Order: sequence, then C-alpha cells, then structure tokens
Amino acid sequence: MTQAAALDDTAVLARGGRTNLFGFFLRLAARIPFLFIAGRAESYGAAALGRFASALVVIELTAMVCTLGEKRGLAQRLSEADDHHANVVADGTLVALIASSAMALLFWLFPAPLFPGGHYTELDRLIVIAIPPLALTEIWLAGLAYRYNVGATVRARAVVEPWTLSIMALAMIYVAPESGLSLAYIVSIFAAAAAALVPFLKAYGPPVGWRPKATVMGRLTLRSLPLAAADAIEWGTRRIDILILGFFAAPAAVGVYYVAQQVASLPQKLKTSFEPILGPVITRNLKEGNYAAIARQVCQVGFWITAAQAGIALALGIPGEGVMGLVGPAFVGGTGALSFLLAAEVVAATAVVSEAALIYVAKLQNLVISICTISLQALLTIGGILLIDRFGPGGETAQLYRAAAAAAALMLALAMASLVKSRLLSRILDQPINNWRWPLVWAAAPAVILGWAATRYLPEWAELAFGVPAILGVYCWVIWTRGFGPEDRVLFRKGAG
Repeated sequence: MTQAAALDDTAVLARGGRTNLFGFFLRLAARIPFLFIAGRAESYGAAALGRFASALVVIELTAMVCTLGEKRGLAQRLSEADDHHANVVADGTLVALIASSAMALLFWLFPAPLFPGGHYTELDRLIVIAIPPLALTEIWLAGLAYRYNVGATVRARAVVEPWTLSIMALAMIYVAPESGLSLAYIVSIFAAAAAALVPFLKAYGPPVGWRPKATVMGRLTLRSLPLAAADAIEWGTRRIDILILGFFAAPAAVGVYYVAQQVASLPQKLKTSFEPILGPVITRNLKEGNYAAIARQVCQVGFWITAAQAGIALALGIPGEGVMGLVGPAFVGGTGALSFLLAAEVVAATAVVSEAALIYVAKLQNLVISICTISLQALLTIGGILLIDRFGPGGETAQLYRAAAAAAALMLALAMASLVKSRLLSRILDQPINNWRWPLVWAAAPAVILGWAATRYLPEWAELAFGVPAILGVYCWVIWTRGFGPEDRVLFRKGAG
C-alpha cells in the first residue's frame, strides 16, 4: 500500500470518527431528558424502568439475531457482489423481515420471557412490533455506512430515536402512564426506521430485476449464522447482566442498574459507531492481502476509541454520585455499578476493534471466544450475586451490591476478551495489535486529581457544572499535546481526505 493510500484510509476513518464524535454529544443531550423523565416522573420510577429494561433485553437481542449478521457482514457481501447492490441488500432485508416478524408473533403469543416478574399490561405487549423495524434499520444503516454515509446513523440513532423517546415518554404520562415507556419506545423505533429508510432509498434506489429466491436466502442464512451468533453474543454481553438481575434482584434495583448502564453506554456508542466505517476499509485491504494496513487501522481506531472513552469515563465516573443523582435520589446507590460499567467500556475497546477484523479472517474462532466471554460473564455475575447474598449486607443495600457485582463481572469478562482477541488477531496478521499508550496515564493523572478536588470542595451542582468540563478539559489538553501524533490529529482535521 502506498503512503497516499494509507493516509486516505486514515482520513476515511477519521471522517467517520468525527461524525460519530458529534453524534456522541447529541446522544448525551438526548438521553439525559429521557432518564430524568423516567426516573423522576411519579408515573414511572425505578421499578417501571426495571420492567422496561427487562423487556428491552429480549426485544433488542431478538432483533440483533434476526439481522443475521448483516450489520457487519453486509460490507463483505457488497464488496464481493457482482449483482446490483440494491438487490444484495434486498436479500438480507427480506430474510430479516421474515425472521423478525415470526419472532414478534411468537413473543406476542408468549410474552412471559419479556416480563420476568409477570407484571405487564396489554399495551406493554405491543412492544414486540418494534422487533422488525429495529432489525431492518440496522441493515439499512450498514448499507449506508458501506458508502461512507455515517451521518445517517447519527441522525437516526443520536437525534430521531432518543429525542422521540424522550418526547413520547413525557406525552404518555398523560395518555397511558402504566405503559408509557413501552409505547414511547415503539414510536421511537419506527421514527428511527423512517430516518434510515429515506437516505437508504436515495443512495441505493429500488432493486433492479430482483426476485426473492429460496435457495439464495437459504445460502445467505447459513453463511451468516456464525457472524449473527457473534453479533448476538457481543451485544448480549451488554445485556445479560440485566437479564440475570431481573431474576435475582427487585425491579427497582434493575431500574437503578439500567440508568447506570445508559450513562455508561454513551461512550460505548463511540466504538460501535466506528464499526460500519472500519468494515469496508478492512474488507478492501483483505482483498489486496495488505495485513499490515489492517493492523495499523485496528490500532489507530483502537487508540482513538480508548482515549475518548477513558476521558469520558473519568468525567462521568469521578462525580458519579452527582450524575446518578440527576435522575433521582433513589438512583445514587448505583454509583458503584456506574464506575465498573465505565471501566468496562474502556477495557473493551481492544476486543471490539480486534473483532472488526476477526469476523472476516477467523469467524469461528471469534465466535468461540465470544461464547466463552459471555459464559464467563454469566458465571461471574451469578457468583458475585451469591457471594453478596452470603457475606454482604442485607435489605435494600444488598440489591445495590448485586448491581455492582454484575457490573464488575462485565468488566472482568471484557478485559479477558480484549486480551484473547487481540492476541489471536496479532497471530493471524503477523503484526502487533496494541491500543495502549503511556500518555493515557499522563492524561488521566491530573484529571483524577482535579476531579477529586471538585468532589471534595464543590457543592454538587458546581461539581457537575464546572467539575465535569474541567476534568474533560485537562484530560484532552494532555492527551492532545503528549499523546496524539500527526495521524491521530487527522481525526480533528475537517478537511482531511
């Protein structure tokens, strides 16, 4: 690969990264109103959030499985296809529509898995109709990302979906308060699907001479199964903790944990939104046999993600009590869980960027590691909860300790996945894979000192209003001056590429 080509790849990745960095702040601005409404409104509260979170686990996991791995596998199919690209996407869309519709009907008839506590209304059962549009949206956005249109993902996921959810949750307080969260979620998913479909049709147009063929769809399904399973398992590592807590803890504790997870998942969006733009770059270099370029891209994006997530984790984690207190006094006890969840997102960055390449060069090995990861997480979560029950405090405090144990289990499992997946990719590519750089420590040290001083000497409102920006500011200044080289700074150079 020529130096110009390498710089072009970096510029493409940087352009997608800039768009998604902007999208992160939009998500942050949109997510807080929903958590505030759901946490403080008399009609909702921690218990209602807990029941809502338990249903969401099953809905979103089912939708992810029904995409049959097209979120990441579509880039490879499009790069290898001789057929019209709209026809290629149409095959995957039809398979996903059939699978998701069948699962929606199944859960409508048997809603018990959605609501472990057995408390739900007839309107709550309607949440199953979100499964098909949720699955199709992932495919349409993946198709747009293949053509480097990341802005559509930001609009759908960072603007339309969260703001619709917040607005509808507020409106449903006066219309159907007992089922308001479920109904608001349904409307937000359909709105996001429309926001994805319109630009997709503009980019690809309608299929040309396409007819559904059972043999083609059958081959597509069989070929996609390993990747679909890996996608579901990777997603499941962020949700199985809620599923387990739903059986071991009270709904209020699940609601507290859900809020902590929503705050911690904000930096997670940074890495997941790099995946669509990283996939086409990797598949092109695979066709050329340029393994050194793939390793360089994985390490580059991995450092960007790690640096961004570490800064956000410090800014949200150090004043964690104030951040959780914004949602409501009942949620302050989830600060421990929040700290573990933020740390988990930092250590997971290496696994995510390594997997972006492994799904093309070692599908089955990657799947085995993912299965081991989620199994380890489940065992650690259950083991931690049982230890809390045996040796920990009793009463309501025990519920919050269970939530912290689930978060710690996630952190340990993802750290192990990062280690194993990066080593596997390094061996396959015969290139070093490492996101770590010492300037991360140099940047974190003054941020921690400043954050400690803010939490100790400032009132809570000032801690959030001035402490959070100060922590981020000093961290970003040090990482920019001591950690970022010329290639790293392409991420912030608008005219690059």
